[in-house]
Amino acid sequence: MSLNHDVRLEIRHLKLLAAVAEQGSVTEAGRRLHVTQSALSHQLRDAEERLGTALFLRLGKKMVLTPAGEKLLDSAHKVLDELRTAEAQIEGLDGDTRGVIRVSTECYTCYHWLPPVLKKFTTKFPGVEVNIVLEATAHPIAALLDGQIDVAVTSCRPGNKSLRLTPTCEDELVIVMDPRHRLTASTHVQPRDLAGESVFCYPPKEESTLVLKVLRPAGVQPARVMEVPLTESIVDMVSAGLGVALLARWAVKNYLASGKIVTRPLNKSGFRRRWYAATLRTRPMTPYLTEFINLLVRSCSLDSVPS
Repeated sequence: MSLNHDVRLEIRHLKLLAAVAEQGSVTEAGRRLHVTQSALSHQLRDAEERLGTALFLRLGKKMVLTPAGEKLLDSAHKVLDELRTAEAQIEGLDGDTRGVIRVSTECYTCYHWLPPVLKKFTTKFPGVEVNIVLEATAHPIAALLDGQIDVAVTSCRPGNKSLRLTPTCEDELVIVMDPRHRLTASTHVQPRDLAGESVFCYPPKEESTLVLKVLRPAGVQPARVMEVPLTESIVDMVSAGLGVALLARWAVKNYLASGKIVTRPLNKSGFRRRWYAATLRTRPMTPYLTEFINLLVRSCSLDSVPS
């Protein structure tokens, strides 16, 4: 394979484009990149001359992207993200003591059990930075496959062969309701008991465990399914008598202790789910990444996690 010499821009051009677009000013971008304003302006003109088109409109002191600039910015973000990922992986190969681990889970509440893991991990690998990528929470597996994160903690077992799955633990999901709800009279709740009920779930509702794995297989139709992104907000809705939810027992134990809500097992035997730590098979399992996964397995006792 021969090198393609038709590429006109360099990494420095992509970095300055991203910085100017984010800051909206050559002066501020220069401070961020530790480059003088005149030098940055020269580099920007150089990039525009190489491409034969303007990347920004100068509106007074503000720099606004042109359509060409917006197109290039999308590519710049992808290239720079890929480069950062490659650098982080390479750093870990020299002594296996330096690098970055980017982590996301499928639920904001799940981040509550990460602190004890991080405390133990940083003691052993102080040179490894662990970044929690909140914006990937909605779709951690997709973010993992796109190279945006390194570890996805999920309760859904993906079938993609590109992924390496490590089982971590199990937890129990329980029906959460207002203490005055009619179903509190029962020792447990069966799917048919939820017919006509309003139910709350995390978004997207199309992927709701309650709908997909409980109600739909039983042929039960709820009155409505409402998306609420935060556990605390779901609890508030439920405690107001507006509906019920299927939530992790560990996630609501403090609310349960306060008497704000009541929980019942789903079915007589309960409803449990297994959690996994997913990584890419193509990513080298460095000692620090291996230790991070091992700590997840040893520390992940979700039914007893403090919130």
